[in-house]
This record gives sequence, structure tokens and C-alpha cells, in this order.
Amino acid sequence: MVISSTSKSDEQVSCTFASRYMRESLEKFKMPEQSMPKEAAYQIINDELMLDGAPRLNLASFVTTWMEPECDKLIMASVNKNYVDMDEYPVTTEIQNRCVNMIAHLFNAPVGEEETAVGVGTVGSSEAIMLAGLAFKRKWQHKRKLQGKPIDKPNIVTGANVQVCWEKFARYFEVELKEVKLKEGYYVMDPKKAVEMVDENTICVAAILGSTLTGEFEDVKLLNDLLTQKNKETGWDTPIHVDAASGGFIAPFLYPDLVWDFRLPLVKSINVSGHKYGLVYAGVGWVVWRSKEDLPEDLIFHINYLGADQPTFTLNFSKGSSQIIAQYYQFIRLGFQGYKDIMENCMMNAKVLKEGLEKTGRFSIVSKDIGVPLVAFSLKDGTQYTVFNISDSLRKFGWIVPAYTMPADAQHVAVLRVVIREDFSRGLAERLISDIDKVLKELDSFPSHVVTTKTAHVTVDDDQVGHNNKARKSEKEIQEEVTKHWKRFVEEKRTGVC
Repeated sequence: MVISSTSKSDEQVSCTFASRYMRESLEKFKMPEQSMPKEAAYQIINDELMLDGAPRLNLASFVTTWMEPECDKLIMASVNKNYVDMDEYPVTTEIQNRCVNMIAHLFNAPVGEEETAVGVGTVGSSEAIMLAGLAFKRKWQHKRKLQGKPIDKPNIVTGANVQVCWEKFARYFEVELKEVKLKEGYYVMDPKKAVEMVDENTICVAAILGSTLTGEFEDVKLLNDLLTQKNKETGWDTPIHVDAASGGFIAPFLYPDLVWDFRLPLVKSINVSGHKYGLVYAGVGWVVWRSKEDLPEDLIFHINYLGADQPTFTLNFSKGSSQIIAQYYQFIRLGFQGYKDIMENCMMNAKVLKEGLEKTGRFSIVSKDIGVPLVAFSLKDGTQYTVFNISDSLRKFGWIVPAYTMPADAQHVAVLRVVIREDFSRGLAERLISDIDKVLKELDSFPSHVVTTKTAHVTVDDDQVGHNNKARKSEKEIQEEVTKHWKRFVEEKRTGVC
């Protein structure tokens, strides 16, 4: 959601091709008094949407931008079905349950032959994380009450590289977020430092399988081992949640021997985004619990006004069934091998892009080979221009490539990131490399965009070094100053997260 204000109430939307149907302009921020022909309404909106970026060239987003036409038909056929009307749409409900069980088995949940997995479809991983966090908080509260201990200071331990939805959960539901700071060259949570921060008020430790910043997988197994030892020493039973929003549909297919999921005893819940590498359009996520005992019963509501008793545990209520249907389509259409083939192809295209960037000799690759298929890279020499200049210059070729700074304590590191999705082909990778090369040559020909160490200086107090003396800044100080400036600029432009 974007919170916006309107400064000019008299601004109008002018017609282009819709002038064939009407000649009057529309007020931007007020509903028109009269109706208009459907053709005109369509054309007006279509003309405005042309100014949006091209989804397939949006390399900032992990969200799926292409699906097969057959799935598009299913989406349109089910868009008018309310997902929560379980009694009216029992088959849709059954399909959701099938998806939950498929994901649970994919993540090695200890589900018996006659058992049903515990989980729910959500609008995205943000809602899934909110639900998982609430379950951890409520279980911790129950235990503390039985022990006669206070319940007013719950906390979650995680890395500073977490997605913003964790910060939202902490703020909305009054939980302290204890972040393990990053450092240059190590941009994920350090399990040892995380366990050191755990105390009796920690409701869970959140590990990220596929960092938004670099795509790297955090070491969940090491975290589990260290936390198990601490629990034995303290008598606590601090659990783990795995935020697998990006990596949950990568690891099972590309790294089946990587132990990160319910094979680890302390992992109690996992969320994953169906609309990322689950290969569904935006609007679907999943959260799965290890067992029924890990989801407190008092968080589940039972309603019957829609025709039958319906258990529900969501923060949203009414929504279309399209994305649930689309997820099931992808599961049965692709199967395990189909997903594996697509993920392998994404990794190959990421390798093509990485090698092309390395050949320029201008970039350092920050992302790792094992993880989400993306390439994060920084400039080796940022004294003439920055990654933010490159990001802006690529816009004229249609590419949307984000530039950003790392979280604390690596704020001085600024990178570009390209997410490789299914629809990002080798041809597009080669074209992007070519366009980046053009941008570099163009920026090389311009006067410096960054103040160099030869001319940069700062005046200090007279009583420190004497009258009119100058203290020169180091190159690192200059880069940190430039990074801070661009970080403020990017934050002002930011309208959402992916």
C-alpha cells in the first residue's frame, strides 16, 4: 500500500484514443458524475498503463510475470469465486488442502500416511510470516503464563537482512526485533551471533532461505545445532522459523541434500511465496507448520454463517480463488522434474550473466553460486560514478535494475541486483550485458559524478589543526558519504517491496 496525498484537486486525465468516444477530460481524484462507454473507459486506462515499466524487464522483482495461456484461462474462470466460501466452493477448498500437503511433503514435514498437513494459503509471504509469528508468540505466552512469568517483552532474533515484513510484524504485534548486524563480505545472519542473542523472551529465531539482498541461503542446520545446545544448557525450547519466501521452491529441486527444513527438529514452521519461484502471478503465499501442536488452537476461528463449520486462521478474509487454482495447476502441470528443469535453466542464465559481468572487469560479484538464481554485483571503482548512476542509465533501455545499500553494519556497500526468473532468457541476459557495457562507456565519457579523493576535503575546527588547514577524506569515507546520499534518495522514491 502506498499512502499518498493529492495536492492539486483540479488535475485531469486527458483522452488519447478514447477521444473517439468522448471529448471531455476526467478529474483525476473525483468520481465522474456520469457514465461513459465501456470502450472509452478501457482505452483511457490502457493508455495510462503504457507508461508502466515492462514486467519482463523488471529485474528488481522476484514475482512471476509469465504463465501459460491455459493457466490464464483457469485464473479468469475462478476470479469470481470467494476463496473463504468453503461450503459454496468445496472443490476450491480441497485444492488448497492438496497444495498445502504437497508443500508439506516437499519440505519433509513428518506427516503420516493417514494425516493431513497443517497449513494455509495466504495473500503472500508477508501474511504467512504474520501468522507464523502470531503462533510463536501465543505459544510462548501460554508457556510463560503456566510458569508464572511476565509476557510483556517477547522478541524475535533474526539477521539485519530480513525483508521488511518482519519489521512490520514486530511493530504491529509488539515484538522486539533483535537483528544480527551484517559485515562486508558476509551479508546473511551469523548463526553463532544469533544464538548468543537468544534469551528467555525469544519466541523464535528466524532464518532466511534466500536473502533478498544476495539470494544466499543461511545455514539453518548450524543454527539448529547451536540452538539445540543452548536449549539444553538453559532449559528453554526456543524454536526456528524458516522464511523460505524466495528459496523454498529452489532448494528442494536444486539442492536436495541441503538440510534446512522439517528434517531439523527445531524448525516448527516454514513460509514460501507461491508467486515467486512457485511460478504463480502475484497474490499467493503459503505457511506450513510441523504439526498441529505448533499452531495454538485459540488462534483458529470457527464460523458457520456461510453454511457449515469452517476453521479459519488468516489476517485476510475475502479474496479470489485464482491464485490457489494457479498454484495447483503448476504443481500438477510441471511436477517435480518440471520445476527442477526450470530452476536449473534459471541458474544457467544467472551464470551467463555473472560471467558476462566479470568479463567487463568493472564489477565484483557479491552473490553466491548456491542460492536463489540472481546476480548481485558492485563496482570495483566507484570514484567516477556509482551503481545508482548505472541503474538510472539502464532505464532508457527499458531495464529496471535496482541499486541499493546493504543494511547495518555494511551500509557503505552499494550493489546492483538482477533477479533471474523463468521468463528471463539467455538472449535477454546477453542483451542486458551489452546494454550495461554501453552505459559504462557513456558514463566513462562524462565528467565525474562523484567527488574524487583528490578534490574532496572537509574543514575542521581551527583549534584542532590550525587556521585554514584542510583534512582530506579517505576514499572509503567518500564512498560512505555518497552511499548515504543515494540511500536517502532511493528511500524517498521507494513505493513498495518485492
